[in-house]
Amino acid sequence: MSYRKTFKLICGFTGGSAVLVFAAAVAESRGYFGESRGEAAGRWSRLTVVQAAQPAWTSARNTPAPNGPSWDFNWDKRDPSVLSNGKKKDSVAEDPSSEQDNGKPKATRHILLIRHSQYNLSGSSDRERILTPLGREQAELTGRRLAAMGLKYDVLIHSSMARATETAQIISKHLPGLELVSCDMLREGAPIEPVPPVTHWKPEAVQYHEDGARIEAAFRRYIHRADPKQKEDSYEIIVCHANVIRYFVCRALQFPPEGWLRMGLHNGSITWLTIRPSGRVGLRTLGDAGFMPPDKLTRT
Repeated sequence: MSYRKTFKLICGFTGGSAVLVFAAAVAESRGYFGESRGEAAGRWSRLTVVQAAQPAWTSARNTPAPNGPSWDFNWDKRDPSVLSNGKKKDSVAEDPSSEQDNGKPKATRHILLIRHSQYNLSGSSDRERILTPLGREQAELTGRRLAAMGLKYDVLIHSSMARATETAQIISKHLPGLELVSCDMLREGAPIEPVPPVTHWKPEAVQYHEDGARIEAAFRRYIHRADPKQKEDSYEIIVCHANVIRYFVCRALQFPPEGWLRMGLHNGSITWLTIRPSGRVGLRTLGDAGFMPPDKLTRT
């Protein structure tokens, strides 16, 4: 086989495996393709250029090597092995290991973030922005879905805005006995300037400044690992708004928070976060609305 044909064949496989390119190069250098070692050696540099064009791979698994920041296990400042000032604990107790075990969270928190249902966009004030007839149907469907999941819910927290309050009230009909808690911190707003920017929505800088601090404070209040005193896993429902939920997801997963606007959520959808005792966070569902008929889906 001529060198030119062989080189074309090798190039055809370079997208699939850098190892194949390397093996072919070695064969070239040893004259296995009908050329002398001197002739093959002269073309070695050409093959190394092809090999260098391959992505970075780990040596063990042939997968792309991670290049992002490592996971911060103390993201919620509740890592039991670290004090609030960042210093390691110096225990003087008779049984340090027992004290440390007692201070470790043992339960997992499940947080179900519900986007409010469709509402009256023409309302001039929050009081007038109540749910539409379709929005009330959506809230009923969400309530039924939450009830059908058969989980033992601990509390239903909702934004104090009219559309979120009404959505929570409808959902609560399907979860009798569940405590409802209203919170102003969960109101809709502009958490942080999105990247890339959009042309159809440009709040003033002061709105990002004010809303961002409030929504970040809400994140710190509600999204964290369980208290060490909590013995059983908990399931908490939070009914709020798309911007708040998307920001919470980015922050909880330690993604760049300015990417929040790249996600879309249906009205009445369910986003499920889990927070393990170790501080690990998982996203079980994002904007799940598969329980709604297609003609009931909206994103207004």
